[in-house]
Amino acid sequence: MKLPAEASLLRIFIGESDKVGGRPLYEVIVEEARRQGLAGATAIRGFLGFGANSRIHTAKVLRLSEDLPVVVEIVDAAEKIEAFLPRLDGMIEEGLVTLEKVRVIAYRHNHRG
Repeated sequence: MKLPAEASLLRIFIGESDKVGGRPLYEVIVEEARRQGLAGATAIRGFLGFGANSRIHTAKVLRLSEDLPVVVEIVDAAEKIEAFLPRLDGMIEEGLVTLEKVRVIAYRHNHRG
């Protein structure tokens, strides 16, 4: 798969405990992105953050949180990201979704198997 030099970055800010059908939301998003043929998706677990409710979520030992922040990033051509947005909208009840233009420098995979 080849990505255009100018692409879009979809960034989804959710909580680790967010679920869809009893499954972690971040997992469902990444799997759906793969099913839709998007170039790639990564879920990143944060160790500190807050959202619209201003409640701090932290991984500090003395203040263990079971709902750490998670960011899912997906990069692909703008039209493929736009086509994915309606599916994403049906999954997210709470969180933040951003979209920005990015310049793709390299997108490679190892051909050796």
